[in-house]
Amino acid sequence: MTYKTLDDFDFFGKTVFVRADLNVPAKEGKITDMTRIDRFVPTLKELVSKGAKVVVASHFGRPKGEKNPEYSMAFIADALGKASGLNVTFSEDCIGDKRDMLVRGMQSGDVLVLENLRFYKGEEANDKEFAEQLASGIDIYIDDAFSTAHRAHASTEGMAHLLPRGAGRLMQEELEALDKALGNPQRPAVALVGGSKVSTKLDLLANLVKKVDFLCIGGGMAHTFLAAKGIQMGEGSLVEPSMIDTAKSILANAGNCTIVLPVDLTWADQFGEGQTPHVSDADAVPAGKVLLDIGPKSVKEFIRVISSCKTLIWNGPVGAFEIKPFDKGTNEIAVAVAELTKNGLTSVAGGGDTVSALKKAGIAGSLTYVSAAGGAFLEWMEGKSLPGVAILEK
Repeated sequence: MTYKTLDDFDFFGKTVFVRADLNVPAKEGKITDMTRIDRFVPTLKELVSKGAKVVVASHFGRPKGEKNPEYSMAFIADALGKASGLNVTFSEDCIGDKRDMLVRGMQSGDVLVLENLRFYKGEEANDKEFAEQLASGIDIYIDDAFSTAHRAHASTEGMAHLLPRGAGRLMQEELEALDKALGNPQRPAVALVGGSKVSTKLDLLANLVKKVDFLCIGGGMAHTFLAAKGIQMGEGSLVEPSMIDTAKSILANAGNCTIVLPVDLTWADQFGEGQTPHVSDADAVPAGKVLLDIGPKSVKEFIRVISSCKTLIWNGPVGAFEIKPFDKGTNEIAVAVAELTKNGLTSVAGGGDTVSALKKAGIAGSLTYVSAAGGAFLEWMEGKSLPGVAILEK
């Protein structure tokens, strides 16, 4: 990858547009998780320390191209000011005369947060005129929102064509971590993939078997692969009948990649809290039982494979991690990965459920890198070109 970073610009006195992802979870005007704001702060502080005039833009929620006070960025601007310790002001629009006047009046070290980009249909439509309005009065474009890089929107791709451009520290950190995990991994490399359906991760699996030496498959999607190997799976499994032939094809065309499937499964009489866990070999689960986790022999084997490798990329829990005690498999693997990371394993994980599972296990901060990017992380793992990254590399 070849792209400019904050090291490649003289920011003093320059007006810098930073595309951040400040789309934080909130309830009744109060932020419930500050992670995205906290992870953006280092880029913001560095630009301020270098004398830039920093214009910060993001989307928040889904206002569907209409101005809606419910989705105003004002309270997020306040939170960013408190988190950074900087004097952050707010513009009640992201384009137009008033916004342009505020931008022209900025001094070195000032920070201005713009109103929600998605108040305009031109944002998601990647409208050229809207991109030009965003770029008005701006000297340098910095993208620090890998989590939106899979979308070719005006603020993530369109306006980057118009200005000198580079990656912020969070974007740089994400790209470097993913390159270590999939681009140029230390070998042997292993991918651990969980989740409920093969159909949602078909492109991901097809790409991974070409990139890694081992592929461990857990969660509900493992049931379809077990069925593809001729193992009878009961009504309580998450087998996708339409995906069995696809699973057979992936198994048959794995090449030099060894695919590791569960050998035992944890089940209960029904789905939900308070159920008693039982364990059976994968081919001996009693009829009518609900499969909720991989079994202890499978956990041990997954950990053995991971411990034999130098690089791990992880997407998806291996069981119903939201429900005790069916979080056991995911938790035990997570703790083992954290320990292996201390001893040199490069461990990169991402995806919404994965991040939640790692936080629940208490080890999210113990891996080499945990991506909160969701869709962009998945598309990167699928081998797709991300518009917001591709434009930085041009």
